[in-house]
Amino acid sequence: MLKMAVIGKDVSKSDSGKMHTFDMQKLGSACEYELLSVGKEHFDGAVKKLIAEYDAFNVTIPYKLDVIPYLTRIEGDARTFGAVNVVKDRVGYNTDGVGFMLLLENNGFAPAGKKILVLGAGGAGRSVIKKLTDAGADVYAYDLRTENLDEVYSEFGGFTPLHSLEPADYDMIINVTGVGMHKTEGVSPVGEEFLSRTKIACDLIYMPRKSEFLRIAESLGKPVINGEGMLFYQAYYGDCIVLGKQPQAAEAKRLFEEYKQVYRD
Repeated sequence: MLKMAVIGKDVSKSDSGKMHTFDMQKLGSACEYELLSVGKEHFDGAVKKLIAEYDAFNVTIPYKLDVIPYLTRIEGDARTFGAVNVVKDRVGYNTDGVGFMLLLENNGFAPAGKKILVLGAGGAGRSVIKKLTDAGADVYAYDLRTENLDEVYSEFGGFTPLHSLEPADYDMIINVTGVGMHKTEGVSPVGEEFLSRTKIACDLIYMPRKSEFLRIAESLGKPVINGEGMLFYQAYYGDCIVLGKQPQAAEAKRLFEEYKQVYRD
């Protein structure tokens, strides 16, 4: 049985354990999966223990960049984005981008030519911005921490960085800030003046299932997408890396539908 875990600042409410154990069972390999909430002061010791004693582990907010110095190398999208969410044998990978794009595809949204506002340019935000620009979207991005935004722009370019935020018409607004979960539950990063002018609202938060951001958008009659699908898809792609299996988008979609039948409230 594989020994796996997710490490983050607060993963107490994370569905990662359920998703990974479900995926692994369906893919033919059982796993024991732990949720490790770790403060910055304990991160060093926790990562060293994970590397030494676990078969693989996942990384979430706010450690997707912090974990990199502990690794021998990073591959694929992790190298492109400079952020890691899967570690196996001290090699870092990133499946956020492919998980996000499959979330959009599965909800019938094609980014090419669409005007999209991305709120947040941290670990997951970097992935979202790069994948959308690569897909031909007209991307605008904003982050309260302007250094995040400037760093992503200097590295990738291809989008419009916003150093102040004003309401405008968008095909989609995506919340990648994390505002709306944990201690900020019930708070939205933007209000009606922004969400009334978008066609679709997408929040990468999956717990609560309907964030305040999505609640406001839905009250305005807008279609909404929450982040549960992305979490599942990036978990699936990560588990394929752990198992050395070739991922298939159709299989990921099928497994997510099966997962929802088992675990959806």
